[in-house]
Amino acid sequence: MGSFLFPRQASKKPDQGMKKELHATARVLTADFFAGIGGIRIGLEDAGFETAFSNDFDPFCKITYDLNFKSSKLIVEDVFKVDEKKLPKFEVFAGGFPCQPFSIAGYRKGFKDKGRGDIFFKIARIIEQIKPQVVFLENVKNLKSHDNGRTYRIIEKTLKKLGYHIKSEVLNTMLYGGIPQNRERIYIVGFRNKKFAEKFNFPKTTPLKIKVTDLLEKNVPEKYYYQPYSTIYKELEDKVISKNTVYQWRRKYVRENKKGVCPTLTANMGMGGHNVPLIRDEKGIRKLTPLECLRLQGFPKTYKFPSGITDSRLYKQVGNSVSVPVIRRIAKEIAKAMEN
Repeated sequence: MGSFLFPRQASKKPDQGMKKELHATARVLTADFFAGIGGIRIGLEDAGFETAFSNDFDPFCKITYDLNFKSSKLIVEDVFKVDEKKLPKFEVFAGGFPCQPFSIAGYRKGFKDKGRGDIFFKIARIIEQIKPQVVFLENVKNLKSHDNGRTYRIIEKTLKKLGYHIKSEVLNTMLYGGIPQNRERIYIVGFRNKKFAEKFNFPKTTPLKIKVTDLLEKNVPEKYYYQPYSTIYKELEDKVISKNTVYQWRRKYVRENKKGVCPTLTANMGMGGHNVPLIRDEKGIRKLTPLECLRLQGFPKTYKFPSGITDSRLYKQVGNSVSVPVIRRIAKEIAKAMEN
């Protein structure tokens, strides 16, 4: 099996306001599957990689994605319809493949969830065809324990059979990303080159210096505030007391996040569902805005939302995305393992 060396870092310059570390002699190309709004892409490009291909099935994600990236626009297509034989060459397969089959919210269906659980095996066919040097996957924490560990064992066994040396860790954004969000995700990194795998280490914990209040907007529109005529207003008024923490509306009751961080952001949080993040400010009790949620995923300040897309879709885009600082730190460790 041939080796592939990542050139040592040479210089830095901004790209669309996002810091991008460039390398002197070669481009290490990535494919961004299940790309959403590009969180994994940002983290990889910050570490010096370059995107050759981007794919997602959501046309609304494309609007947001294409607004923020000048090159390699998002191709909207069902991954099952992607012809792996026609894909461009790339050295890193990256993807936060759909988490619903493996999460509590997805009713623990795993591979039995027809059309979603099968997605991993489509990933395997793409990897088998392209043979990238690195596989970098993100999923929900429950992936490792789902079906008494069987689901994860199948994934790991499949990747090993394809020639990859696998390492995985569950990392929490508030401990490894420097962002005040309690978000645990499993990260799976595989190398074809055994020496690279041996050199690779997941990042260490980093101090949390940012508070939720540091990321809040000023002059938030009235539509985000709960009004007295709301059916849950009385309970919110009684329970949402402090201005220094984030609360959760858990369908039927309010929970205070006593760690002082934001609970896990979810795709349905803007629709009155599970885990709606709430705060109290000078004007009253309100939901976090889509932009605040974006900041709590660690997206750069230059990242923009398009006009004309409903808040519910924006919340979904953010909730389905990744914590950029965690991706960035892992990507830098991948690059370090591949260096000359």
